[in-house]
Amino acid sequence: MIKTHLLGERLRFAGLLAGTAMAAALAAPALAEEAPITIVINQSPWFPGFQAVVELYEETTGNAVELDVNPFAGSLEKQRTAVRTDESPFDLLIMNAGFYVEFYKGGFMQPLQEIDPAFELSEDIYDFDESVCYDATAGTVTCEGDGKLMAVPVNPNILILHYRADLYEEKGLEVPKTWDELFANAQMFNDPPKMYGISQRGHRGAFDVTYDVFPYIWSHGGGIFADQKAGDYTITINSPETLAGMETYLKLANEVGHPSTAGQTQTNVIQNMATGKAVHIQSVLAPGLFDDPNQSAVVNKVNYAATPASKDFPGATPLGHWLAGVPRNVPDDRKAAALAFLTWFQTEEAQEAYARAGSAPVSRAVLEGPMSETQEFRWMKAMADAIPTARATFLIPEASQVLAVTELRFNEAIGGQMELKDALNTAAKEIARIMADAGYDAPMLEELK
Repeated sequence: MIKTHLLGERLRFAGLLAGTAMAAALAAPALAEEAPITIVINQSPWFPGFQAVVELYEETTGNAVELDVNPFAGSLEKQRTAVRTDESPFDLLIMNAGFYVEFYKGGFMQPLQEIDPAFELSEDIYDFDESVCYDATAGTVTCEGDGKLMAVPVNPNILILHYRADLYEEKGLEVPKTWDELFANAQMFNDPPKMYGISQRGHRGAFDVTYDVFPYIWSHGGGIFADQKAGDYTITINSPETLAGMETYLKLANEVGHPSTAGQTQTNVIQNMATGKAVHIQSVLAPGLFDDPNQSAVVNKVNYAATPASKDFPGATPLGHWLAGVPRNVPDDRKAAALAFLTWFQTEEAQEAYARAGSAPVSRAVLEGPMSETQEFRWMKAMADAIPTARATFLIPEASQVLAVTELRFNEAIGGQMELKDALNTAAKEIARIMADAGYDAPMLEELK
């Protein structure tokens, strides 16, 4: 376990406080004393910002928070184990977009207003396609009707187009609105191995390549299922529309991309931009890294935009966001303490602190506020533009089984181990078996020829 009482982080974060609203937060009267809580969380590019904000909470309130930090898959397994024990060792689970429905549908999470009827999601906090709510009777992710508030967003974690603004300025280029425009711009700079027009994640992992191809397939009218929110589980991963989206992905990868796209992880993609080897990436935000002269060769040279569209469909980014929820099997005093943290986390002061520590806030007030007009936080406008297009990826507890299929088959298609049509047809059959075994009505389309 890693506690947040780390001297180096305290000193680093203290430097960010001067002259900001966070300084006022530190000077504010202490809030009610709460029981110590433990948060299980994954290691990710945005984690240092969250860690800094947790530390600010400790300083502001005097309440103790311990962070249990793990790799992505390790955090998920700890959460699955914790909710099935007599008493969870974790008071807040930081759940990923790919798996939170599993915890909702399993009945493992306590509706937050059952802990405190007065608790609310702030009107400034995005609900991220209503993923914060769940109607247990209907088995639907919704804030309407009998939908109950289950979680508070912690990090947006959506894909944003990053591009080299300095190179764009040299060539007099416009920010691309479509994939064709992105390809044309990338082609102008592609000079491997010195520089790649674009670097894309194609790595097979827990929720890696699947996450990164969603903007391509959605913006061509495709997907994995027809309409999960409406209960239509028709399998569309081998539709002509999904095929068209993947062909766009592969055109960029093969003609203006990294020569080993299938092996590129999120870390690789970000590093390609940070070292000046990529002109474009689509990635979750790590702006603090790109503007840090100790980590980046492109300080103040990267700018941001919403993901492109096709000529027929609008752009859309997948929600890879993170939600904080309270397990049922936690003592009442720790549930109350967890809620106290979530209440504080939603405040504008906390959200500003989060941004200044290098992570993307979940507050509309901050993303659209004065900070967004500054060079340091120039990425906020792109984030605010993209969040309304953000869509939930999986709304079924079988997401991890489906992802095991899509991660493999997308990766094989990108790496050339399978022809694209064969990979999509194979994935459709494998997903159909998973859905049938789970009792869903999930018809298949005709095979791609």
